[in-house]
Amino acid sequence: MNEAPATLRRDLGLTAWQALYEQRAFWRNRARAFFAFLMPIMFLVIFASIFGKDTISTRDGLPYNDFFVPGILAYGIIATTFFNNAVSTAILRDQGVLKRMQGTPLPRWSYIGGRIASSSITTLIMTALVLLIGRLGYNVHVRGATLAGFFVALVLGSACFTTLGIGIVRYIRNADAAPAVLNFAILPLTFISGIWFVTDNQPAWLRHVAEVFPVHALADALQYAFNPATTGAGIKGNDVLVLGIWLLVGIVAMIRFLRQPLGEA
Repeated sequence: MNEAPATLRRDLGLTAWQALYEQRAFWRNRARAFFAFLMPIMFLVIFASIFGKDTISTRDGLPYNDFFVPGILAYGIIATTFFNNAVSTAILRDQGVLKRMQGTPLPRWSYIGGRIASSSITTLIMTALVLLIGRLGYNVHVRGATLAGFFVALVLGSACFTTLGIGIVRYIRNADAAPAVLNFAILPLTFISGIWFVTDNQPAWLRHVAEVFPVHALADALQYAFNPATTGAGIKGNDVLVLGIWLLVGIVAMIRFLRQPLGEA
């Protein structure tokens, strides 16, 4: 009668320990921590300092920083969830760590739960730092009225890119190819999705291509919540729908990866 609750408590404890281990491994790997955590902060300071006095004429004189801070936050979320999970999981698979874990008491879902929890912690820290720099350094902040839209975009975007980051490992043949595959998949989308600069004047077909993918949906949802002209709760339905669809795609891809023997490409 009491075996199920005891097993659940044990597995939750193992999940927590796995999350703690992942956090330690992340911060000890300085190169990974820099590219996944500090690089978005560096881009924020550089771009906001250079173009901070500019306004966007196609958006009723919106200050550039009010557009860029949420855009670089979207990039940071993608870096700490999608890139971090995909690269580290591919490395562990190639090293045989995932395969050896199948012979330990650690359940597969506890391992994945620990990875997700760790990336969520890193994302929250990065988000708090971006918001703090945006507020103190550039007077950019999300208003109380649109906090709902901000949190919906943050939670849905983080979940979407976390599952996609784990699921895409199934299609990466080896860890050496991971950075190239991930950059090929994401980097072009950041340029047509309004992260670095406004894309209002780009060709309509290119804009429609961007709107299909979650990079644009996340950036646009956050920018909408930050925009001082936004009314209501700051929730943009189309962006939420796209993120929701890609979250389902990520869940399916992650499940397919987990169903194969861990350790096989």
